[in-house]
Amino acid sequence: MKAVVCREPGVLEIVERPSPDAPAPGWVRLAVSHVGICGTDYHIFEGKHPFLEYPRVMGHEISATVIEAGEGVTLAAGTSVIVNPYLSCGQCVACIKGKPNCCTNIKVLGVHTDGAFCEEISVPAGNLYPAKGLSLEAAATTEFLAIGAHAVRRSLTGAGARALVIGAGPIGLGAAIFSRIAGHDVTLLDTSAERLQMASERFGFTSGIVANEKTADAVREKTNGDGFDVVFDATGYGPSMEKAFAFVAHGGALVLVSVVKDDIRFSDPEFHKREMMLIGSRNATRADFEHVADSIAKGLVPVDKLITHRTTLADAPRDLARWAHEKSGLIKAVIRVEG
Repeated sequence: MKAVVCREPGVLEIVERPSPDAPAPGWVRLAVSHVGICGTDYHIFEGKHPFLEYPRVMGHEISATVIEAGEGVTLAAGTSVIVNPYLSCGQCVACIKGKPNCCTNIKVLGVHTDGAFCEEISVPAGNLYPAKGLSLEAAATTEFLAIGAHAVRRSLTGAGARALVIGAGPIGLGAAIFSRIAGHDVTLLDTSAERLQMASERFGFTSGIVANEKTADAVREKTNGDGFDVVFDATGYGPSMEKAFAFVAHGGALVLVSVVKDDIRFSDPEFHKREMMLIGSRNATRADFEHVADSIAKGLVPVDKLITHRTTLADAPRDLARWAHEKSGLIKAVIRVEG
């Protein structure tokens, strides 16, 4: 089969690799249909991922069709599926608690082990969810949207709340979309006026704040001095995460969607006087994937406006290298593998 391999930072090649063997019991062999390009993939290509071993086949935003199923699996050949790329152990403290998304031994396809920038993969049957009539291109957006959906669910914040989403990249937009689906009144905060304008025109997020030295004043003005009931930080930038504490209303919540290597510092008196919740959000669970798939099927998620760039497996090395630097207008790029 054909696969795109990142040999080392800055080097992408199309190679021939053996197709997966017949699936083991409980596993399924898949024909990859579409795979999204994530920010993580650009970081791997650029050599910015701190724990990655090269060479690596990237790709973890996956839709596929079943080729064959191992013993004990009832999925029929030709079934369209969404792939959950988080391979969990099923035995650790997190898995036992029903939180495989933060398994202590987690392996993510395309990061810790080879992913789906290729024609075929094999995964455990428990990591596959029915595509529920979605196009296979739309199904490939489920994983990155599930990150935002999980963050919104983690926030424990009900309808009618005022929400602030910091960072208008793909993950932030996903969080904003599912915050709106949850009934929140959503404001976006970003350093780029261009991204905020795009979010307004394409997705209807007309309430926006450009991050600058007057951001705190703008937050007070938007909320009559109260702050936001829930704040989602999807920037992956430590200083932004630290500033976000001040934007939370008394009794509110701050959800850290992205992760950084930095230590995050905050004022304990400010934190305590608000009796605010600080919540970490990592990956997503089956419930989030299913919520996303249902929401797309109901027309609540404008997938056609999220996917801005398309390529093929053959052209992916050229296009990914270009898009790593040419980000204007880019929200989500998707590789068509099938055909």
